Amino acid sequence: MFWVQIPPGPLEPTDDHLRQAIASYISLDHHSRNVATTTIQLSNELRKTLESMKLHPRETYQDVLERILEDLHELNDQTREEIEKALKEVKAGKYRTHQQLKAEMGF
Repeated sequence: MFWVQIPPGPLEPTDDHLRQAIASYISLDHHSRNVATTTIQLSNELRKTLESMKLHPRETYQDVLERILEDLHELNDQTREEIEKALKEVKAGKYRTHQQLKAEMGF
């Protein structure tokens, strides 16, 4: 932890170094709570996908991933089983393409 002495009164526009120090402190404080720092490799496509899922530009990838994981945990067991069953059917070739459906329906 480090300390920043803030002068009394409003900050002047020229106090950029102070603003940066405060922002750094806030950033360090936010990320220092039980966080292990690691580096992972992401494809450009996945990084762009994560970027597009941000609710605001300054949201971290960790926040995005936490939301995704929270949503996954909210799936109930029945939904999870249905998804797994559907994936197995697709892998086994038990599906019809759009073209096949169109032909069957006369489009």
